[in-house]
Amino acid sequence: MAALHVLSGARVVLPTGVVEDGRVIVDGARIAGGAPAGAPSTDLTGHWVVPGFVDMHNHGGGGASFTSGSIDDILKGVRTHRRHGTTTTAASFVTGETDFLVQRAGLLSELAEQGEIAGIHFEGPFISPCRKGAHDETLLRDPDPAEVRKLIDAARGRAKMVTLAPELPGGTDSVRLLAEHGVIAAIGHTDATYEQTVEAIDAGATVATHLFNAMPGLGHRAPGPIAALLEDERITVELINDGTHLHPAALELAFRHVGGGRVAFITDAMDAAGFGDGRYMLGTLEVEVKDSVARLVEGDSIAGSTLTLDRAFKRAATIDKVPVEDIVRAISANPARLLGVDDRVGSLEPGKDADLVVLDEAFELKGVMRKGEWVVAPRLD
Repeated sequence: MAALHVLSGARVVLPTGVVEDGRVIVDGARIAGGAPAGAPSTDLTGHWVVPGFVDMHNHGGGGASFTSGSIDDILKGVRTHRRHGTTTTAASFVTGETDFLVQRAGLLSELAEQGEIAGIHFEGPFISPCRKGAHDETLLRDPDPAEVRKLIDAARGRAKMVTLAPELPGGTDSVRLLAEHGVIAAIGHTDATYEQTVEAIDAGATVATHLFNAMPGLGHRAPGPIAALLEDERITVELINDGTHLHPAALELAFRHVGGGRVAFITDAMDAAGFGDGRYMLGTLEVEVKDSVARLVEGDSIAGSTLTLDRAFKRAATIDKVPVEDIVRAISANPARLLGVDDRVGSLEPGKDADLVVLDEAFELKGVMRKGEWVVAPRLD
């Protein structure tokens, strides 16, 4: 691509709303505020241009695992998701032994320093055995603040989020520790009561890990964590919009209650995302993927997803009828803010990275740009 290039004619989604017949000016790796007459241009009439997607909860893809793969494997997974519009990815770990997670955190922190990933998310081991999902129960433990500190120190400033069950011994103290160190404390895989959840939020928790999944259902006498997480404006709720993890009514409930400013679409993807059905390992547990749904071989629990964010976007727009501006907030702006990278990504504004996605009128992905370079060149047929 030329150093200066104009994308014109599309519906462009900006923080202020949708601009018809808009244009985005790319100058090198960044978005520019203006361009001289005669600058090279690509006509995107009949298409949408939206910010690159930001996934804050992702375990792998393209046949590769972020928890156990080599550097080349991890890059393969990251690049698989890039081809589906996710220009910024946080790498998530599943439960493991402390020494193993420390070693992996050191390895992935190098990729974060190189800008290949946005940081590290520890999903476990500090979660409830009652709500373990696809985590190895033999490796679960209470959230001892000293052990939590060991993990975030191993990430060398690149730890972005830790999911934990706040009702476990040390849970609330660990939430406080994370908040003090600028790491997101996320409530998830939890059997907490409403009151315990409120206490954790007051201690500094700011995210609900895949709301509705791996937590008690909403009850009229025992409302549990869902009510507390939905009602508190300090909480952003993750949603896996793949048609398997959530009934459309549950997604509508979340959006209606919290609004577009407090939703983060995630994939919770495992190795099979962008790769195909078959047998895989998720941490120490074997997973079978059939018809794009991942389940544990032993126990049949859902084991992450095979979702990519372009599919989540299309489903939200065409099936769930979520306004496009709210989808963009949930899939780009909100996770970028939470990860602390919204000064560079998450919206189409001058000075930010030229990370964007081109969609057709049916919300099918047609192009992906990252830092001013086409990852997927526009297909405008």
